Amino acid sequence: LIAWEKSIDLVARSYDLTRTFPPAERFGLTQQLRRAAVSVAANIAEAKGRGTTNELIRFLGIASGSLTELDTHVVIAQRLGYITSETLCEIVGQIEEVGRIITGLRKSLEQ
Repeated sequence: LIAWEKSIDLVARSYDLTRTFPPAERFGLTQQLRRAAVSVAANIAEAKGRGTTNELIRFLGIASGSLTELDTHVVIAQRLGYITSETLCEIVGQIEEVGRIITGLRKSLEQ
């Protein structure tokens, strides 16, 4: 799935971003941001592996929730000065792209 491929790109980008976070954030924002990104990809994969349309829609919904969580974490990171406004715009663009793909997939399945 394209949504899965794009979400894996988002995981890689999230890991790259958090490598520069302060060591004090190792068990805080770094971990939260990475987990949210991984959760998006993992839930898309689990959705694809499920047998029914309802389960597929459900796991895509969970992936969307994790995507929103990821968006919140990157905004916090920017506000704390861990990433630049430019970097924030770049990753938010990726988040929005994955969100549009997931939303389109969910809508097509709900019809």
